[in-house]
Amino acid sequence: MADPTEPAPADARRQAAPRAPGTFRIGSIAGIDVLITTSWFVIALLISVAFGPRIEAVEPGLGFWKYVAGFVFAVVLYLSVLLHEASHAVVAQRLGYGVNSITLHFLGGMTEIDGTSRTPRHEFWIAVVGPLTSLGVGLVAGAAWLVLPDGLVGMAVGGLAASNLLIGVLNLVPGLPLDGGRVLKAAVWGASGDPHRGTIVAGWGGRVTALALLAWPLVMEPLTGTTPTVLDIVLVFVVGLFLWTGATAAMAHAQLRRRLPDLVARPLARRTLTVPEDLPLAEAVRRAQEAQAGSIVTVAADGTPVGIVSEAAVTAMPADRRPWVAVSAVARTMEDGLMLPATVAGEDLVMAISRRPAEEYLLVEDDGRIYGVLATADVDRAFRENARR
Repeated sequence: MADPTEPAPADARRQAAPRAPGTFRIGSIAGIDVLITTSWFVIALLISVAFGPRIEAVEPGLGFWKYVAGFVFAVVLYLSVLLHEASHAVVAQRLGYGVNSITLHFLGGMTEIDGTSRTPRHEFWIAVVGPLTSLGVGLVAGAAWLVLPDGLVGMAVGGLAASNLLIGVLNLVPGLPLDGGRVLKAAVWGASGDPHRGTIVAGWGGRVTALALLAWPLVMEPLTGTTPTVLDIVLVFVVGLFLWTGATAAMAHAQLRRRLPDLVARPLARRTLTVPEDLPLAEAVRRAQEAQAGSIVTVAADGTPVGIVSEAAVTAMPADRRPWVAVSAVARTMEDGLMLPATVAGEDLVMAISRRPAEEYLLVEDDGRIYGVLATADVDRAFRENARR
């Protein structure tokens, strides 16, 4: 039986987690899907328009082609962003985590890692490698810019160097959802032994960063002598809102995760009746009611579990047809991920359910004996009750 606490294979993760609307697959890195959102084309267009006049100044007479050159620069810039995200993904894989996808979007990129870090050390290295990669790209591009002659290529390489150095430095700011926030989380987690406290501290760092960024247009002119443009204000607002909402969501998630240890499968399990696959459904239901069992599992002749009877399917089956239908007709065949250890609890329970969505799961003891059936509806109800405490 597969261990439900281990990362699922890449193919299984793709089946369980379909792509979000508005995303397109453009390739893969180390077996990880690389996706791009429609919002990327917006930022690519903005970069093309913004860089058009600068390109015209360096290479006069290009006409419309200056915007094409600007678009090419946007593609190259986001390739460096992809390298930043790929470094997160590769380190996560090396440390034993599954990676679902890498997505490039309006504000940069996102790497979707399966599960959360198991140790502060893992959290630190997965987070810090991204900014270090951007700083490395920026330093290499900067060294190349120093030896390149003036011209369009030199301008593009210089822009690439400045952009990556800026990305690297900004991502080290100690506030979620930035990489620096995860580094701060790892430090607090390592010092206190509490990952949730680390998230709360890093979340407040993200909120302070967002407020400081939103205040920047107010102090920009006194400090730099430059009047902020409408575009400056819009970009500051968008990024500040992104930081605030990301930090707030992380803090709320941490508060919920504090309560996850109270979510235990064993007391939530329903008493189970085992029956042969060919038993008429009416008889199986009668026996379950007589035994006061809340679930039915079909078994082979040797007692091996074969399927879990769907409560919804039984309810939908007309009573007059039940005597003529085998119980196996309303049972879901036992598959990997539907059989969980009876001791599963907390985050492992939530992750196991999210990897293989189903209405019911079979809980078994360490020696293989059937303990009961766990209904997703019962888990959801217990989770909501824990969240209200």
